[in-house]
Amino acid sequence: MSRFRVLALALVTTATALVTASPPAAAAGATLTVNVAQPFRPVTHVASGGLYGLAENSRPADSTLLPIKVNSLTQPAPGVGQRPNGQPPGGDSLLVSPQATRAGAGEFIRMPDIYPDFPYRWVSWDDWLAKVNTMVNARLSATTVTNVIGWELWNEPDYTWNTAAAGNFNDAWVRTYRAVRALDTLTPIVGPSTATYNRSWMQSFLTNAKNTGTLPDIICWHELQNPTRIASDIADYRNLESSLGISPRRISINEYAATSEVDVPGRIASYVAKLERGGVESAHRAFWYEYGTMNGLVVNNSQPTGTWWLYKWYGDMAGNMVTTTTTTTTGLDGFASYDGTRKIVNVAFGNEAGTNTVNLTGLGALGSSVRVTLTSTPSSGRFTAVTAPTTISTTTRTVSGGQLSVSVPNMVATSAYQLVVEPVSGVPAYQQRYEAENASVFRAQRLSASSASGGGYVGRIDNSGTPRTDSYVDFVVNMPTARSYTMTIGYANGTGATATQGLAYNGGSWSTVSYPPTAAWGEFGATVSTTVTLRAGYNVIRLAKGSPFFSGGTGYAELDYIQLT
Repeated sequence: MSRFRVLALALVTTATALVTASPPAAAAGATLTVNVAQPFRPVTHVASGGLYGLAENSRPADSTLLPIKVNSLTQPAPGVGQRPNGQPPGGDSLLVSPQATRAGAGEFIRMPDIYPDFPYRWVSWDDWLAKVNTMVNARLSATTVTNVIGWELWNEPDYTWNTAAAGNFNDAWVRTYRAVRALDTLTPIVGPSTATYNRSWMQSFLTNAKNTGTLPDIICWHELQNPTRIASDIADYRNLESSLGISPRRISINEYAATSEVDVPGRIASYVAKLERGGVESAHRAFWYEYGTMNGLVVNNSQPTGTWWLYKWYGDMAGNMVTTTTTTTTGLDGFASYDGTRKIVNVAFGNEAGTNTVNLTGLGALGSSVRVTLTSTPSSGRFTAVTAPTTISTTTRTVSGGQLSVSVPNMVATSAYQLVVEPVSGVPAYQQRYEAENASVFRAQRLSASSASGGGYVGRIDNSGTPRTDSYVDFVVNMPTARSYTMTIGYANGTGATATQGLAYNGGSWSTVSYPPTAAWGEFGATVSTTVTLRAGYNVIRLAKGSPFFSGGTGYAELDYIQLT
């Protein structure tokens, strides 16, 4: 739900959206099981996003965004009129786009935020349609903006739509959809963005949208009541979609976590675990207080809060997400990844007090002896900086039959915890290989192949010529020193002729990468190399078929990984 109201009102419970979350279970003795040998999808940091996360003039600082690998954002419409919680209008999607692009993040544009009030105050159909035309034309004129990934036509129609003044919402959806498509046939449309998931409401909406040819490309609703609803809501939606004969839509939960939860890292760990497990494409932290702070992750524009460190652990994940299961539906939960290149298992968890257990299976590739590091981050609120997480212990443990059990004593339910397991023989000093499927992928597709590094790659990097469909892949990389690096690119090119893509990094000038033909599409092993000069710390490297200030690549190539040495 858009939190455009004074704080007192934001804390009021409403029947449709603001339901006070149940506190985490206090009982101890829960177990989280991590099956390292059971990957279920590439790491894409789906839940590292925010509603109104950015504001103009680079707020918050890039240094706070790059480490958390921001997946996507929902930002107000061009010419934003919204005054969130009495603040001046801000966060204009087109004005913050350069910073979002620097962080590798896509943007949904929330169209009704052209209005100053929340709940939105309806004027007239003539007024609304004129505003729709103005917003779409502003985006079409922004020819260097390529990170817009969807038009969100309305926000929380089950709560904010004025049926008496504007008519039935299903009819309004059709009218607005067609107005947008009359000007922009290319950008995905997002909706219905309800305040809560309700099957009968969604069934009515989908039935009408299917019958009128106005189905959204991305289905969206909000999860603001309790993380335990997420799995059943997604399952019910998928069942409904199938029963109506609708092809599977991508799902975005572009607002998650209630006021009492959003700054509690233990609780957020449960949300992220369930969002990852549910297979959503993107999820955004709800807006409750100040915009331009990544929803309370950053204070004083450049300092991390306690919850930021949970997202930093999430941002450090690479390779594949692996299966986690828990013995409780309301308490302990977590999410985990395995980077097979470095042999690092990364587990983030919380939402439980007392002594609990993390059981790991499928550890055979790490050897018989491993180093286990346990770290925590507190619930500091949104105004208290936390300069670093707390290291609780670093121990050497024996793995037996690929299994390891780690007891975690004295857990605090509001805190989040990280468990990193790696071979005692050590891991590379820095991450050298970056899988394409872990990168920020725009207008291309993550695919799988047995010959691909990590089992995944990015293909269908096909488009150039318009900022609405340009295809490119942005790699956010973290380098130990400023110097020249050899960048090796794993690829496939089944065209039978040399293909090219553009290469640029950190917003610099373009060069061209050539890919000689290979045996077939989806068969990997071939590489090409080039040199890049990178700064110490975070850098963003783009490989593009099409992009602003680049004339466009020739032919086609699929990307497996980049390696920096």
